[in-house]
Amino acid sequence: MTTLTIGFVLFPNVTQLDFTGPLQILHRLPGARTYFLAKTLDPQPSDCGLALNPNATFDDCPPLDMICVPGGLGVSAAMGDAAVIDFIKRAGTARYITSVCTGAFLLGAAGLLHGRRATTHWAYVDLLPLVGAVHEKARVVRDGNIFTGGGVTAGIDFALTIAAEIAGPEVAQALQLAVEYDPQPPFQSGHPDRAPDAIRRGIEKRLDQARAGIRQAVASGVTGGENASP
Repeated sequence: MTTLTIGFVLFPNVTQLDFTGPLQILHRLPGARTYFLAKTLDPQPSDCGLALNPNATFDDCPPLDMICVPGGLGVSAAMGDAAVIDFIKRAGTARYITSVCTGAFLLGAAGLLHGRRATTHWAYVDLLPLVGAVHEKARVVRDGNIFTGGGVTAGIDFALTIAAEIAGPEVAQALQLAVEYDPQPPFQSGHPDRAPDAIRRGIEKRLDQARAGIRQAVASGVTGGENASP
């Protein structure tokens, strides 16, 4: 394709790296045009306090080749926001439908993950069936034209995976080198299978409220005004 129109969905309390990690890769693809989309052009606060500036609204967004939905602590509220969910539904005709972290639940609330294999942040994978998805244990999962990434930093892996799909592995490798993506973490605790039990339990406890918010959004039927799960 000569142009690749990519839309990133923004909402209050989005996780900044869910958005900017993939952005750093995808905006470098040949022909890429990126749109940062929200209900209004007002700055959207991220869950670390950094304000993110939309450059288009849901109403004036052009047709998209790819929609990318990040996650964050604001996901449960966004699940109940008709403007957000209705836009994702409309954008479900895009050639590539993608999410990072708990953004998968917004795809699910829009009815786009029913019967599909998907992943999300490790602490939320057991909730995927609530929105009709089938969890697959992987950092990046592809099911047809739907690509889902795991938690936060997995967005970079997701972006490189889809870059290879769109532009070929040589381009994806060049992008990886350009951003010097060569992780060498000081600890081997980046996945629950390797993290010490006490560390894992502490993170799970910290995320209890966010997990409960997603459960409540589905149970109450408040997913953009209509429960999209079966």
